[in-house]
Amino acid sequence: MSKKWYNLFVSVDESTGRPEDSEGTAPPPPTAAQAVADIARAAAGPPPTFTSAITNAASFAEIYQAAEIHPPSHGFTIEKVGDMLRSEHIRTMPREVKRSSVLVALEAVGAPLQDVIQDAMKRDQALDTFESVQEKALNQLEAQKQQENQQIQAEIDRVLAEHRSRIQANNDEVAKEKERFFAWRLKKQEEEQKIADAVSYFVADNPITAGGHAAAPASTPKPE
Repeated sequence: MSKKWYNLFVSVDESTGRPEDSEGTAPPPPTAAQAVADIARAAAGPPPTFTSAITNAASFAEIYQAAEIHPPSHGFTIEKVGDMLRSEHIRTMPREVKRSSVLVALEAVGAPLQDVIQDAMKRDQALDTFESVQEKALNQLEAQKQQENQQIQAEIDRVLAEHRSRIQANNDEVAKEKERFFAWRLKKQEEEQKIADAVSYFVADNPITAGGHAAAPASTPKPE
């Protein structure tokens, strides 16, 4: 495991260097940190199984309960140890003093350090497992919504294409009607010109509006 939370309980004497390599030299005894790391590896197990639904993901207590993580019989969980480390009595003390104080308290009630580490690992595994569950659900939701969005976009494109086609059809119809109307107007002007030419022989003011749109004025008979 990459997490070093167990360093809360141990300290490494950095002044003790590694022994020089020499024949017949016995390996150095394991450090306290190594001993706790060995306990952590021994306590490692399969990911927890959630036996009940979690309705409030923000409630870690509910996550632990769903993973069936129960306090040891002596009552010392990693949460309780954390509260002890943060208590007003020792929180300002050096790290080594806080570590020793916790170990003394555990020894006084007969609570093995291994139980505390196992409790911490169970909670950590429960949180990691639930994180994976949520991430998987999130990925599934994202994939589902992306598919829905693609379907919606396809529907939008289809409707948009349909409306654009209708708009184009309307414009084409108007353009066709304009072309017909302007062609008719040209013939109408030609017809009016013929009429105006014929009337011009008999009136001074020609009442025929050849090529115009104004209403025809009152005709004035041409004097004989």
